[in-house]
Amino acid sequence: MPTKPRGRPKAFHDKTDQNTVQALDRALGLLSTLAAHPGLTLSELAETSGQAVATVFRALVTLQSHGMVEVEEPGQVWHIGPAAFRVGTAFLRRTKVVERARGPMDQLMRDTGETANLGVEVGDEVLFLSQVETHEAIRAFFPPGTKAPMHVSGIGKALLAWYPEDKVRGILSRKGMERFTTLTHTSDSALLRDLARTRERGFAIDDQERAEGMRCVAAPIFNAHGEPVAGLSVSGPAFRMALSDAARLGALVRAAADRVTEATGGERPA
Repeated sequence: MPTKPRGRPKAFHDKTDQNTVQALDRALGLLSTLAAHPGLTLSELAETSGQAVATVFRALVTLQSHGMVEVEEPGQVWHIGPAAFRVGTAFLRRTKVVERARGPMDQLMRDTGETANLGVEVGDEVLFLSQVETHEAIRAFFPPGTKAPMHVSGIGKALLAWYPEDKVRGILSRKGMERFTTLTHTSDSALLRDLARTRERGFAIDDQERAEGMRCVAAPIFNAHGEPVAGLSVSGPAFRMALSDAARLGALVRAAADRVTEATGGERPA
């Protein structure tokens, strides 16, 4: 009895550029651009994407018919639509970590007075999944869907610290180590020393390495095999989060991350 084809057709090969649908690729690019902005006009989208106005308009109308984008009057400003949100939340349903982390994140925000964040690694970057904001006027803000480089993120460094070294070097080789501030680690050796200290104390510190005046303390969440699969953090302005507070904050963040690890059936490695 013939078997049904699974996964990839026979003609499939690893040359990605020869296996993409150009119109779909461009439309998805427009979605990504809209997701990164509070709203764009047709001409702004065309300029940003480098596509003709007519091409962009046809793509937007198609996406609009599926609820993926919507247009705001007056001004003809385009935004991400509700269907895109529903598709995005399907990603979160792949794991119970978002649901199980909510309680510990709420408690972490109350205990520290700072914004609590949850993130995972996707495509060699940190993808923020959830946030519980502090009520302070000056605060960190990482809305769900925001991405950050691993080497300048508290959660990124918390994950890297428990990754095998060859995996860490692979990520750094592929993504590079862009300098954001004078405190950014820009060499493998400097970052690896920081990651070793992170493992020793059980939590990572982003000491104004991506944004001057902002600090972050983070700890990893582990799966049943003791592998880091997500991270929790608290972020806030440096004038409220002094380095002298790191040990106290680190203990709270690590305890919250351990509660999520336990709630999802994971186990912290010995």
